Amino acid sequence: MNKILDISNLSAGYENNPHIIKHISFSVSEKDFLGIIGPNGGGKTTLLRTIMGLLKPVEGRISFYNKEGKSVSKINIGYLPQLNKIDQKFPITVFDVILSGLSTGNRLPFLSLPSKFKLCVHEVAEQMGVDNLLNLPIGQLSGGQLQRVLLGRSIIDNPVLLILDEPISYVDKLFETNFYKILDEINDRMAIILVSHDIGTILSMVQNVLCVNESAHYHSGTEISQEWLNVAYHSCPFEIVGHGDVPHRVLRKH
Repeated sequence: MNKILDISNLSAGYENNPHIIKHISFSVSEKDFLGIIGPNGGGKTTLLRTIMGLLKPVEGRISFYNKEGKSVSKINIGYLPQLNKIDQKFPITVFDVILSGLSTGNRLPFLSLPSKFKLCVHEVAEQMGVDNLLNLPIGQLSGGQLQRVLLGRSIIDNPVLLILDEPISYVDKLFETNFYKILDEINDRMAIILVSHDIGTILSMVQNVLCVNESAHYHSGTEISQEWLNVAYHSCPFEIVGHGDVPHRVLRKH
């Protein structure tokens, strides 16, 4: 698989703390599924914001590549933010939310929309299981329904890379299972970066793992040892306890 994203010796942060992440290096390939884990304040969100161009690196390099493996200035990236950052009181319908993910759709009035744009919205809504909700305002949706709508918005423009920041925050476990099934289908078409505190979910879903805790520890595959976790979570030790095929996380006393 060709690389679509390569990060080399990346350091970034904010004015009051310019080195929240330090000397991070890793790459993402076509149809990769990278799980990012790490403690609160370790720099996961800072890394995502830098990849998406919202923060300028202090040092290091972020490189993007097209399908032919040639270096390009940017790639099409879809983004699903944490649910608690969405204003559900904003007066907008499900249809308009999904449509706004199209690179041109959100600048056109509904009556001027080409039929192909409307068709795209209906196709994505059907895939997300929200096609019967298109005329509802988002304030009437449950947490799980809203996440499906926002996921539809993030993929409607066929991104090369989909970034998900804690996508199952504030939703129930039944929806969480269905949500990850949808992600598995989407991964057939695009690479995914998934940020989660739930190590058990990460290990059962992704292909590779990156632990961000100021610096970064990359692990190819998901057969993670206790020793690797001890190094990656040096300030917050974990143990993995297996129940069947699904690992769970347990914090040791610290």
